[in-house]
Amino acid sequence: MHLKKYDKNKIIDVMKAETYTPTTLRGLYRIFRANDKKSRKYFRSLIKELEMEGKVVRDKDQRYHVVGKDLVAGTIEFARKKNVAFVVTDDGEEFIVFPEDAGFALHRDRVLVKVTGEYRGMKKAKVIKVLARGLKKIVGTLIIRHYSLLLIPDDPRLPEFFRVEDHAKGRPGEKVIGEITRYPSPRSEPHVRIIEVLGDPWDPRVDLPTVIIKHSLPQPGEFPQEVLEEVKKLPMHVRTIDLVDRVDLRDKPIVTIDGEDAKDFDDAVSLEKLEDGGYRLGVHIADVSHYVEEGSAIDREAFRRGTSVYLIDTVIPMLPFELSNNICSLVEGEDRLTITLDMIIDENGNTQTFEIYRSVIRNKKRLTYSLVNSLFAGDKKAEQKIGEFKKMLFEMRELLKILRSYRKRRGAILDVEGGEVKFVFDENGRVKDIIPVKRGDAEKLIEEFMIRANEIVASVFHTAGIPFIYRIHEPPDPETIYNLKQYLDTLGLSYGFPKNLHPGVLQKILEELDEHPLKPSVERLIVRSLKRAVYSPNNVGHFGLASSSYTHFTSPIRRYPDLIVHRILKEYIDGKLKDDKIEYWENVLTRIAIHSSRMERRADEAEWDLTDLKKVDYASQHIGEVFTAYVTGITRFGLFVEIPEKLVSGLVHVATMDDDYYIYDERKNILVGQKTGRIYRMGDELNVRVVNADKIQMEIDFEIVD
Repeated sequence: MHLKKYDKNKIIDVMKAETYTPTTLRGLYRIFRANDKKSRKYFRSLIKELEMEGKVVRDKDQRYHVVGKDLVAGTIEFARKKNVAFVVTDDGEEFIVFPEDAGFALHRDRVLVKVTGEYRGMKKAKVIKVLARGLKKIVGTLIIRHYSLLLIPDDPRLPEFFRVEDHAKGRPGEKVIGEITRYPSPRSEPHVRIIEVLGDPWDPRVDLPTVIIKHSLPQPGEFPQEVLEEVKKLPMHVRTIDLVDRVDLRDKPIVTIDGEDAKDFDDAVSLEKLEDGGYRLGVHIADVSHYVEEGSAIDREAFRRGTSVYLIDTVIPMLPFELSNNICSLVEGEDRLTITLDMIIDENGNTQTFEIYRSVIRNKKRLTYSLVNSLFAGDKKAEQKIGEFKKMLFEMRELLKILRSYRKRRGAILDVEGGEVKFVFDENGRVKDIIPVKRGDAEKLIEEFMIRANEIVASVFHTAGIPFIYRIHEPPDPETIYNLKQYLDTLGLSYGFPKNLHPGVLQKILEELDEHPLKPSVERLIVRSLKRAVYSPNNVGHFGLASSSYTHFTSPIRRYPDLIVHRILKEYIDGKLKDDKIEYWENVLTRIAIHSSRMERRADEAEWDLTDLKKVDYASQHIGEVFTAYVTGITRFGLFVEIPEKLVSGLVHVATMDDDYYIYDERKNILVGQKTGRIYRMGDELNVRVVNADKIQMEIDFEIVD
């Protein structure tokens, strides 16, 4: 039998037939007449794929069964407290799994689960089998317990400890990387072999590798050999053949505006003010899909990574540097291939007309946010550096105000600061200072231009009813909004929340809190109250932006969904979205969206972890010092407080509040002193002293200074 005659669908059909009796691999060879060595090898690969996809399963007697409607495969992810886990399938279906039903599955394992019932509107499931282990390496700290050397993992979602097999490397107290040699089973605890000693957890050089291993990220700059071989074949300059069917915009006043440290520039802008008071806005995005062929090794690796990861001063790129920092990057003075969205916007912020086309540009000036903000502030030196682009930038600021006013009328949430900080390091890599980052008009105008571009591209496909990948943001759950209302009530800020909450209500709250010292805390609580924005082929709109259609089109160098959007967009422009292509995208977009959302979440968690490690490092150098802080959370075991000038948070444990015995009033969300009647509320201003900073647990402890 020719190898191409073996087909996964045929295998499934045979197993579904009433005449099929579950059999072993050898029995399947007989059924499908896989008689020679080559045929059997290929057939085994198909069976393995079907097992990984969760479509067939082996029982304890090694006999193969087709998976029924109550058996599904997916990836299991545990909550940080390990009190619950969730399994997400390739089709986006989600199941809740409780610890007693998780068996010996670990965080990120691919598992087969059986649906067992419902819990609070979700399907409940039990792990039947681990199909593939998700983790091969872990990072943690060595300890001695009962005369045994154990590795305590940094990730709280993993087992409490792994037994160390080889004692030759590492000493108690050191941070190490372990390779898992034995997974948990009825007969064994999990085991590791130490493959690298990172060193003292307080050494700042340990932080980055700790986060990379913890989140299973690629090493910076490392790519598979087959990817590097493909990169060598790519042109590193724009050729004449590349200009066919492209609009030449190389003489236009096009600029990039990015952060000081940016290396990959995937969006450029241009603006022309029209005689009727309107604006012609050009958004020019790097044409990455011209260089990254679908199905190539570069493309497969980009999909696997999903996104670039920005870890303070280290980037783990989605694409090799030859692409991300060179031929795809819109660097100053170089010809670059782009996709241009040309928009005519009137003085009220309405898009009158638009056109999307392939183009070639030459970035006339690499501008930075700080330089443009200095120009807007009246800095003469900045004006000299910017030169001929001064007029265009001030017209861009005019359009910024128009677009923001348009979005405000629509009810979008504006100016929610994400708690971003800048770290200042000393010569030894220790954190010398923490500076909260505030966005100026330069950052806001790029944000507004990109939002409008993303909305227009999404609306094209939503209107046409063509398969597409959207950036969606569902409305918050009523329970989380109730918690937000309770929080605001404890601050003495009472707001009415309608049943069908509109984002404009939240924007109004932020405006009224403009000068309130707890505004950053309220902002972050609002962000936590909202659902996470994700990718989806189903357009349900974007709640936070109050947008009916939204996508990610503007960053294909660093986000895989943007690259997919470019491919679909170019097929649409070229008239190639015929029935077979539409069917293809319908089949693959769900998988791409779910994987991309998962990889984005992994990147975010890694960035947050590294930031938290650096904040603990800062606090450790200020033990005994007193800061002004505000109460941001109250529990029965103490007060969560934040130093607003540094955005450093920690706990005042109730055990340190020894002036009284404090009781937690859950209904009012306050701590009350039993003897003195002293009350601690949300928003209280306190003087607190740093008493402990634990880098392993990533915790900071304070005590109140009377």
